[in-house]
Amino acid sequence: MNELQARYKTLTARERQVMKLVVKGMMNKEVAAELGTHYTTVKAQRGRTMRKMQAESFADLVCMARRLE
Repeated sequence: MNELQARYKTLTARERQVMKLVVKGMMNKEVAAELGTHYTTVKAQRGRTMRKMQAESFADLVCMARRLE
């Protein structure tokens, strides 16, 4: 759990926002509309989030988010 929390702390505030919305089931375009940014920006932020959290899949990211709650 400590390692998971350490990974989460490496995320920027925006990456945390993106992660929160993505794991709720929102698509990149919906996240972009919600945050007032461009789709490609969200796509890049989501990719960085996956790398920083060391998630191998979207399902892994969802599991990680649940464990962090």
